[in-house]
Amino acid sequence: MSSIYPTLIITFFIALGVILGGSTLGSLAAFLCSQEPPFHTILELAEKLKIWALVAALGGSFGAFKAIEIGFLSGQPAEIFKQLALITSAFGGAHLGYILLKYSLGGH
Repeated sequence: MSSIYPTLIITFFIALGVILGGSTLGSLAAFLCSQEPPFHTILELAEKLKIWALVAALGGSFGAFKAIEIGFLSGQPAEIFKQLALITSAFGGAHLGYILLKYSLGGH
């Protein structure tokens, strides 16, 4: 059985990158289209992109949940904990990205 730690780290940083990159580029697009102020838009986009960062980091929306179901049905608790750790890692990366943007723009 291979180590899960590299996968957790990669999952974390994929979710972090989706939030930071997507919000930054999206606010740049809003600025170029003269929509709203970029600092307001970047936080709004970061909040909306959280769920998509989780999906992107996990490689699809139902794969992790299918693995949890298989773990329950086949009696493999290690698989359940592995998938829950991956979901937690992805959520942590997405939330850290949001927090970094919020505090770098002067939010509290």
